[in-house]
Amino acid sequence: MISIYKAHGTFSKRRLVVTILAIIGLSLFSTPAEPSTRQLRASTSKPTVVLVHGAWADSSGWADVATRLQRKGYPVFAPANPLRSLHGDSAYVASILETIEGPIVLVGHSYGGAVISNAAEGNPNVKALVYIAGFAPEVGESTLDLVGEDSLVPNSIEFRPFPPGGEFDVDVYIKQSRFRETFAADLSRQDAAILAIAQRPAALLAGGGPSEATAWKTIPSWYLIALQDNTIDPDSQRFMAERAGAHIVEVKSSHVAIISHPGKTVDLIVRAARATD
Repeated sequence: MISIYKAHGTFSKRRLVVTILAIIGLSLFSTPAEPSTRQLRASTSKPTVVLVHGAWADSSGWADVATRLQRKGYPVFAPANPLRSLHGDSAYVASILETIEGPIVLVGHSYGGAVISNAAEGNPNVKALVYIAGFAPEVGESTLDLVGEDSLVPNSIEFRPFPPGGEFDVDVYIKQSRFRETFAADLSRQDAAILAIAQRPAALLAGGGPSEATAWKTIPSWYLIALQDNTIDPDSQRFMAERAGAHIVEVKSSHVAIISHPGKTVDLIVRAARATD
């Protein structure tokens, strides 16, 4: 090959370097890039932890939990839950699960629990379900059916319509003045106020939509009961956890245990993950 880079009998080092770099560049571009989940799967034998947020929140609420899980070597993915309808949200999360290779630990907070109960149905890679103060509905039940008698939600919400303006085109918000007491009582007033301002509402169709599957009947489950929860009555949480045959832990926490008690949350997720080995 060296003869290719001779000019009038004189070897050109510069041309050799340029050609080698060009060959390397072509080889890089000709190699298909693997999805990030596949790269993660290749680098660890641990299951991928998928974190699904609920209403009045977004994926950033998982920040501390995700960081701690990554430090322990777990691949983590926290998709944006659309919060438009239980059927559509579950289908969306299910489509994400299908792109992940290897075992999955699926975690749902609040309304996210109803989503994972449906999204995991029929996916053999989902080895464990973890509910963090989450809904675990039976077929036909909605989240509105399960908030419990002592929930402050019915007296704390307000409605704002959105286009195109059909019967169910209404977003449900927690009033900012009631947000901390209802949703995040063990956070500072400043932190709770920021969450209230940035809350992502759920469409009325999400809260009122009936569950279509019960993955917790066939997949082992774990449940964190938030004992100071004013969003989902702790008695209702206990009912759902026991009905699902879940491994239960109790924490003195508001509804946002994923933020106020990330260590306890991670401990439960890791316990579920180790049970999949």
